[in-house]
Amino acid sequence: MRKIFGLLLVGYCAMAVAQTLSPEVKEFVKVSAPVVALEHVRVIDGTGAAAREDQTVILAHGKIESIASAASANVPKDAQVLDLHGYTIIPGLVGMHDHMFYPMGDGVYGEMAYSFPRLYLAGGVTTIRTGGSLEPYTDLEVKHHIDAGETPGPKIHATGPYLEGKGSWVLQAHKLTGPDEAAKTVNFWLDQGVDNFKGYNFLTRDELAAAIKAAHARGAKVTAHLCSIGFREAAALGIDDLEHGLLVDTEFFAEKKPDECPDVADDAERYSKMDVQSGPVHDMILDLVKRHVAITSTLPVFEMDVPGRPTLQTRMLDTLTDEARSDVLSNKLRAADLARLRKRYRSDVSPWAAAFKKEMEFEREFVKAGGTLLAGLDPTGMGGIVAGFGDQREVELLVEAGFTPLEAIRIATFNGAQYLGDADKIGTIAPGKQADLVVIKGDPSQKIEDIENVEIVFKDGVGYDSAKLIDSARGRVGSR
Repeated sequence: MRKIFGLLLVGYCAMAVAQTLSPEVKEFVKVSAPVVALEHVRVIDGTGAAAREDQTVILAHGKIESIASAASANVPKDAQVLDLHGYTIIPGLVGMHDHMFYPMGDGVYGEMAYSFPRLYLAGGVTTIRTGGSLEPYTDLEVKHHIDAGETPGPKIHATGPYLEGKGSWVLQAHKLTGPDEAAKTVNFWLDQGVDNFKGYNFLTRDELAAAIKAAHARGAKVTAHLCSIGFREAAALGIDDLEHGLLVDTEFFAEKKPDECPDVADDAERYSKMDVQSGPVHDMILDLVKRHVAITSTLPVFEMDVPGRPTLQTRMLDTLTDEARSDVLSNKLRAADLARLRKRYRSDVSPWAAAFKKEMEFEREFVKAGGTLLAGLDPTGMGGIVAGFGDQREVELLVEAGFTPLEAIRIATFNGAQYLGDADKIGTIAPGKQADLVVIKGDPSQKIEDIENVEIVFKDGVGYDSAKLIDSARGRVGSR
């Protein structure tokens, strides 16, 4: 009797959540039945295991109830049935460097509190870690509104404000005055509701150490995009994660001084020539793995610096304001002109093309050594990286880097869930887990580009219309 009562209570709570969705959110809901049967679908479960063909997946009251062969599945009579011949489901993507802001020019970033939550969800991203915040109160309020069913968007693990030191070029980042303020900042924002922190370029080792100690004391984690501190130094201090990978680690530069971010003009060329298979870089990889430090891959933001890449898709450009679209196209033209001049006068290829390949090699070697690689997009740089679309591109680039499609999907789903401590709820497709699933036309296990063909995104068993969400953000990115 107690078990039956418990199941009824869970079902009631799940239906109550669905019923409390605001009219604004219901506008984007395509599937909302308490019980849904996804019939004849291909299942990529996020564990790295081979895809399972012709399956029936039952979703009940926000959870995955069962997975079975379509030939033998028992479909409840009251289920809404979706015939998904030719479709694949994967776990909802877990974006681990998914900011809520976008570059506005002149070193200023604007909060995309309206467009980005919609675009993340539309792209199949059901959970994000903001990976650094410039408006943490706004991020927290957006999270609260999404959780309350008042606005569409992913589940959010909000990061506190950037932990940054003196000398920073980021106008909107507060500059810490020492380790005491670093600890106080961490504790203050934990009280406000964030659960992750991110250090930045000009932080000192003492400030980072104080932040890590304060965060760990209360069960929170710390990542960082570093420059003044090397990766091995950060690992020794107990950091949990490092952003971007090799192309931001300055510890191998001869002119690097303790607690200082070196001004290096030819860093791309230097990175492109580093050996990741042996020597100091490989030793650094082994040290990170030994200390259980994760790396967050953000290949899309680096790809923007490579001449001729990426192809700027119309679907992405259409989400930008006229001014933002003009800026992105102008930035890419300037980068291409510089590359042509370099080739003309120096007769070599862009160092960024070679550095980009080196970053891919580094990430491959890191995973080969046993490291945990996470996935994000980082919607900064030239402005051509946009929520949702960039997350899909990250998975495609992981495959280009040498991972199989199944490995890349695991990195972008299970690995992030595990890092966040949510692997018992999300990250893989299994009975009992939350029904966070992405319905994709095609087979990304064979053709990874099919990951762009998102049609329905289930979050807690509610299926959202991807096309409608994207259309609602058309012309908004760069404004709000």
